[in-house]
Amino acid sequence: MSNPDILIRGARIAAELTAPGADISTAGPVDLRISEGRIVERVAQSEGGLEARDDERVIDADGLVALTGLVDLHTHLREPGFEQSETVLTGTRAAAAGGFTSVFAMANTMPVQDTAGVVEQVQALGDAAGYATVRPIGAVTEDLAGERLSEIGAMAQSRAGVRVFSDDGKCVHDPLLMRRALEYVKTFDGVIAQHAQDPRLTEGAQMNEGSLSSELGLKGWPAVAEESIIARDVLLAEHIGARLHICHLSTAGSIEVIRWAKARGIAVTAEVTPHHLILTEELVRSYDARYKVNPPLRREEDVRALRAAVAEGLIDIIATDHAPHPTEAKECEWDAAAFGMVGLESALPIAMLTLVNEGHVSWAALETLLSQKPAEIGRLADHPTALTVGEVADIALVDPSGASEFDLSRLEGLSVNSPFLGMELPGRIAYTVRHGYLTLDDGRLVERDAVAANAAAAR
Repeated sequence: MSNPDILIRGARIAAELTAPGADISTAGPVDLRISEGRIVERVAQSEGGLEARDDERVIDADGLVALTGLVDLHTHLREPGFEQSETVLTGTRAAAAGGFTSVFAMANTMPVQDTAGVVEQVQALGDAAGYATVRPIGAVTEDLAGERLSEIGAMAQSRAGVRVFSDDGKCVHDPLLMRRALEYVKTFDGVIAQHAQDPRLTEGAQMNEGSLSSELGLKGWPAVAEESIIARDVLLAEHIGARLHICHLSTAGSIEVIRWAKARGIAVTAEVTPHHLILTEELVRSYDARYKVNPPLRREEDVRALRAAVAEGLIDIIATDHAPHPTEAKECEWDAAAFGMVGLESALPIAMLTLVNEGHVSWAALETLLSQKPAEIGRLADHPTALTVGEVADIALVDPSGASEFDLSRLEGLSVNSPFLGMELPGRIAYTVRHGYLTLDDGRLVERDAVAANAAAAR
């Protein structure tokens, strides 16, 4: 069985839209032909375009923006162990609905992804599902306990070829363990992705520390708990000469630490989540646990600083921190509720709303933030570097026009703990192409059996 050829007709190429803002008329429409999982022809319509063939699917992409497939460096797929919240299949369906063709699966599963056997299992589940490339993230410490290093070398040498390691959900707090982990991953060009949260400073914390936490009577989560760990770890990374990645950076102070580290030439990268680009601590007044997240929603001043840091290039990527939870874990008292939000389906619309439509970044820069740079940090070898002939056909086609209410029909995973339900969000992910076959077709997920068959044929 071979995948059908696809002709994408009249798309605007995101990489050519370099002026800040949402105007897509500055680049001419382009036709792309896909065959055997790759882009085989690319012709501008001003040069005559491409003629459709009888045996190929034609997608009318007039008015759509074409990006290389989105890559999420921070996804919680929950399987194995927490299948009531999400599975690899349902999580990658959510990814496809959001324009993502690759996701990196965090290690806080049960059993934890701290051995070669578990990471290979997770990757195999992704291969079988077919909706997105799944690359497991290995735990830094055994069972995320922060006491002994995990089987880092075995995971790196496994069929999964793990290159990103994180105890996300917990901080690698012991400085000696962090040093040893950085030394280990340096030997094979791996990276430690740190959840920067001093556990002693945040014990029992429920929201951002400040006047509002005092007013609401909720224990505060100080910004310094994040900033102090980042400061320590960039110094360790400099000392060792290893790569360090900071997960879900959330404060203005953290930005300044990253600025200082990059000015010194330290090999540090940082991510921001879509929700930290738009939501503030004021939402906690509602005691709606959809807004309970780790790190917590911060001040309006922090949100503005994060947007400016993205525009400046200090923050390298946008990552969702997609964290599904069953209804009972969110529809309860604030103190008892789980931390986390789902975010794969809403990531691109929120990035459009806060960054592109506000003139902070161009479509080309957005592609870097959501596709190229996360693939580079994760050492995702088969990710296309551009929508050019010979590249793997991982593509997201986005309709930037109009806005619509983000509702439950937009969520394709098992859990519905989205903070954006009911919001008017711009744009629509119209098509997702992974390895040359459709996973999302005119806004609708392709049927599971067809995707699995196409994935098997593409391997």
